[in-house]
Amino acid sequence: MAFQLPDLPYAKDALEPYMSAETLEYHHGKHHNAYVTTLNSLIEGTDLENESLENIVKKTYKDESRGKIFNQASQHWNHDLFWPSMKPGGGTKLPSEVEKAIKDAFGGWDQFRETFVNTSVGQFGSGWGWLVQDGSGALKIYGTPNGVNPLCFGDHALVGVDVWEHSYYLDYRNRRPDYVKAFLDNLVDWETVASRMK
Repeated sequence: MAFQLPDLPYAKDALEPYMSAETLEYHHGKHHNAYVTTLNSLIEGTDLENESLENIVKKTYKDESRGKIFNQASQHWNHDLFWPSMKPGGGTKLPSEVEKAIKDAFGGWDQFRETFVNTSVGQFGSGWGWLVQDGSGALKIYGTPNGVNPLCFGDHALVGVDVWEHSYYLDYRNRRPDYVKAFLDNLVDWETVASRMK
């Protein structure tokens, strides 16, 4: 069963001015598409060919002989989570259950925002910033390098921000903090985040 590049859940210009149509053209149409295409070619004819994407990520994480497969699978999974995490007019209007969980875990929105921004911006090189639920259901924030994601640690991802340069450089150049703040303040679809909560 070959994996497919998902359609964006909005028009390519719908997230402007915070994320441009040109960025989506390259990020979704080129980068994400390349992960899917390469993953399909790497698993064809192997024991992973009919596995779910989640299982491929878990089975190949830290398996040096399958590092190329892990990289493509994890990045495909990450982006499958990333695109629906955003919407036109997203931002700081939180459903009550998300607001309560953030207050319980971090003390409130301002503290959460500061921690999420600092963690995501501070991720050295390429990677991701994540808001997750751990096994107890508690919220945590952490960064991961390259394509590593919360599946690797048994955590449940609620939202992730892509801090690879291709996700923001056309719009923000080297201003990663401005990109992460724009993502949180203007793009995140918190209703989708709420729907992911356990």
